[in-house]
Amino acid sequence: MDRSAEFRRWKAQCLSKADLSRKGSVDEDVVELVQLLNEREQFFTTSSCAGRIILLDGSINGFEVQKKDCCWLLVTHRPCIKDDMVAALKKANGDAILKFEPLVLHVQCRQLQDAQILAVRSTHGLEVPLSQEGKLMVTEEYIDFLLKIANQKMEENKKRIERFYNCLQHALERATVTDSHSKEKINEKNNPYSHKKKRNRAKARGKCVTEENDKELENDDDLGISVTIFPEDY
Repeated sequence: MDRSAEFRRWKAQCLSKADLSRKGSVDEDVVELVQLLNEREQFFTTSSCAGRIILLDGSINGFEVQKKDCCWLLVTHRPCIKDDMVAALKKANGDAILKFEPLVLHVQCRQLQDAQILAVRSTHGLEVPLSQEGKLMVTEEYIDFLLKIANQKMEENKKRIERFYNCLQHALERATVTDSHSKEKINEKNNPYSHKKKRNRAKARGKCVTEENDKELENDDDLGISVTIFPEDY
């Protein structure tokens, strides 16, 4: 079985489906990131969220509100103002939770080698209970304080998305150079001199990716990237 051909067919099939998210489209702040991945033959995205502030109303199970069983009182991908939050809280009948969620990106990868470039996890979140059984448990002053924190996280999240995009772009460029260099080494067995200049140019280009960029991409815990390898039994 031609694994590359199967992956291309699967990718085309998935990307042709309708967007079933609540919004129905890719968030503006991650459009370029999603395009960068989908333009590469070894990746495609299955879902994404640029980051959001949400107010959920439901029953707390294990200190968490289950999204699928609750009511979404408010959701925004931009900084939130207190008046909107207070108005939404008045509609709460259960246990209201204020949450900030950073970038979430789910990516299908053709093979393990491709997935290793995207191994990033996140700790940049916020989750605070505000009411219990419809009764507000905090003051408006505290709500204002929480929103300032959530809005700061939203702004920082946007900067981190830009940083991640730049680092990923460099990493993908380097991966392309490395792959090309490997193929050249095979060809050099027959003609050891014809590829010398190309090899030197590739090496010079590879230096554009600094050790600092590598470290940011590999160790950054600012974002949530989930990767899945193309299944053997697809």
